[in-house]
Amino acid sequence: MSQRSGREAMRIWHPCTQMKDHETYPPVFMERGQGIYLFDRQGKAYIDAISSWWVNLFGHANPRIARAVTDQLSRLEHVIFAGCTHAPAEELAERLLAVALPGLTKIFFADNGSCAVEAALKMSHAFWRNHGRPEKCRFLYLANGYHGETAGALGVCGDRLYAAPFVPLFVPQIEVAGPDCQRCPHGQARETCDAACFASMQAAIDTHKDVLAGVIVEPLVQCAGNFRMYPPVYLAKLRRATLEAGIHCIADEIAVGFGRTGTMFACEQAGVSPDFMCLSKGITSGTLPLSCVLTTDAVFDAFYHDYADDKAFLHSHSYTGNPLACAAAVETLRIFEDDDVINANRPKIAHLQAAVRERFAGYKHVADIRSTGWITAVELYADPERGTPFDWRDRTGFRIFQEAVKRGAWLRNLGDTLYFMPPYVITTDEIDKLTDIALEATKAVLG
Repeated sequence: MSQRSGREAMRIWHPCTQMKDHETYPPVFMERGQGIYLFDRQGKAYIDAISSWWVNLFGHANPRIARAVTDQLSRLEHVIFAGCTHAPAEELAERLLAVALPGLTKIFFADNGSCAVEAALKMSHAFWRNHGRPEKCRFLYLANGYHGETAGALGVCGDRLYAAPFVPLFVPQIEVAGPDCQRCPHGQARETCDAACFASMQAAIDTHKDVLAGVIVEPLVQCAGNFRMYPPVYLAKLRRATLEAGIHCIADEIAVGFGRTGTMFACEQAGVSPDFMCLSKGITSGTLPLSCVLTTDAVFDAFYHDYADDKAFLHSHSYTGNPLACAAAVETLRIFEDDDVINANRPKIAHLQAAVRERFAGYKHVADIRSTGWITAVELYADPERGTPFDWRDRTGFRIFQEAVKRGAWLRNLGDTLYFMPPYVITTDEIDKLTDIALEATKAVLG
């Protein structure tokens, strides 16, 4: 295959990309992966610092997961999931519900995170319709939040970058100011605060509860929303408020589930169980697309009627419950159990957080360093003392990303925020190497 260059040679339209950039920075042709490393066609290795968009938990080409998928491939690669079931789906449901939060007893499969969010929103809305309350069809969502890029999911997306261009396509929902612990208007610290900022959410619930179906949030970390992080007490207040108002709580744990925040699910840290929990990304350790919605008996029962009652949940995708993806997810959960992953991760989490702080604390352009479990973010400003960000048109973070690529780390930026979310199989020496590269790349751009 010839080297692609220029607009005329472009055949593939890549996601989240200004394609004209590829005239200067051609796509890196990745040939293979192994553990935490990606290898290009020339054999150069890159540390996968962001787990290939936050999906990979146990390393590329993980032999256990590969064997599980290969074994399943020889038996059944796919079957319609309406009117059928199969062993990988049954075992996955059993294993996943066994580790789920109390009260989550039913599982609905989809094939990517956005579709799980769509399903949860539709379930919540249809729940109220089936109970004779069709007016309860609106949702509250947090400013700066992100829940995927299908139309329904974007309708509850507070991240302007993704949602604003498509507003005419959405059913209007209700945005609420969310927590901003870096610039807390109450002067509190995230580690010790009582979430005074929840007042805006409480006011919105009180005002709109008669038309609300529910509230959707990303627990603890708004990943695509510049990695804003907030304390568990906010979640605890939210769950109490939704129960008192009689509306649903939807936890989008697509990015933060499966150990990313240091516990299997982020909601555990607040001691709460939502009405819906959306999961994807790490569910197969990044091997194959799969997502699901976990929900309660009460929600399930609202749809459990005679056919003539016309209350079934009519929502489907061609690859719902795909056997290969389910087999990968089963093996992922077996690894969690066999290797006691949540406990085994704790020393490496501490090392990652410390390594980033040791290198970046005190650096002249660092506005904030924040961590929740495996997720650590470094926000860069032109002048942190005055609170002056870089001009977004300068693309400071993107230039740092390109310098990191040269040095062997796939440290993709989010605006002018660098973030570290590597696979769990990274070693402490590799963490040190990654954070060294990150600082070198930053200094190469900013001095």
